[in-house]
Amino acid sequence: MNAEYYVIGLMSGTSLDGLDIAYCRFLYSNKQWFVELLQSQTVDYSNEWREILSNIENGTALEYARTNVALGEYFGQEVLKFIQQNNIKRLDFISSHGHTVFHQPQLRLTTQIGNGASIAAICGYPVVCDFRITDMALNGQGAPLVPIGDKMLFSSYDFCLNLGGIANVSFDYQGNRVAFDICFVNIVLNYLAKQLGREYDMNGEIARTGQIDEEMLENLEKLTYYTLPFPKSLGKEWFVSNIKGMIDNFQSSIPDKLHTYTTHVAKQIVKDLQPHAKPKAKILLSGGGAFNAYLVELMRKYAPDWQIELPEPNIIMFKEAIIFGFLGVLRWRGENNCLKSVTGAKRDNCGGVVFSFR
Repeated sequence: MNAEYYVIGLMSGTSLDGLDIAYCRFLYSNKQWFVELLQSQTVDYSNEWREILSNIENGTALEYARTNVALGEYFGQEVLKFIQQNNIKRLDFISSHGHTVFHQPQLRLTTQIGNGASIAAICGYPVVCDFRITDMALNGQGAPLVPIGDKMLFSSYDFCLNLGGIANVSFDYQGNRVAFDICFVNIVLNYLAKQLGREYDMNGEIARTGQIDEEMLENLEKLTYYTLPFPKSLGKEWFVSNIKGMIDNFQSSIPDKLHTYTTHVAKQIVKDLQPHAKPKAKILLSGGGAFNAYLVELMRKYAPDWQIELPEPNIIMFKEAIIFGFLGVLRWRGENNCLKSVTGAKRDNCGGVVFSFR
């Protein structure tokens, strides 16, 4: 049976770029899913919000709870403006990932703030949110969640590689879709760029001017996370406890650190994908890191036979928001939106909480 859904997908990533809003039409026809991105916008976070979100994990329980509500109200206000400015008349529901604060799979713990009930109350539409907690309860990693969207919406590619705060990849392996977090990308690069008074290293131009720090690169390559089998996932806490101090202790310049870490990311991605890549593998890039020309250049250098493709800018920027819209559609239909082959959960599951005042 054919079906059609008009959905707004919301994504707030760990790199703190802002709130991605994607208004999409999803069509199910002839046992296939299709997506059309109708309107999109990134709402940049103010310096105040960046400060709050970058430090929320160190606050009190009350501060956390208050921020959850305040961020939900902020999301709701921005989405309502988006609906009004784009004269959106047809909308079934809003699907929000929220903003991750804690992600500790070993404790079956993950938290995304941005209260869905507040969004629903302000916008007047149902909201689907909290996608990860069901998988966690089933002993899964709760991440990555995007792979089912990769499989159903972008199946012509061998690998779907997202370069956001964290690099994650999904692909078919032995008849199942698998995915995992590879390494930190913009969480580290932005942390270093801020020490030069920049929000980020545009196009990787600062990294391009630096020199390699061989000792730092060697230390990065020895990180224990890289020895773990998939499924596996990373959270910001792992950066703080395992990488931040190590990088800070090296005396090399910030351009050299940016150069070294960008090199590390490119090498680690190629190392992790190489065993599963066929000749001339097709790779779809997305996420803010896809605009880092130097990083993409290095990936092509280390894997010259791969077809590393950059889609149109809107897909690069809004792919995660699009897919979280799609996860909401599957939840709305009562269908599985999280794969055990990806997360390691006991079974495939249908995650998401629905808030509706209709």
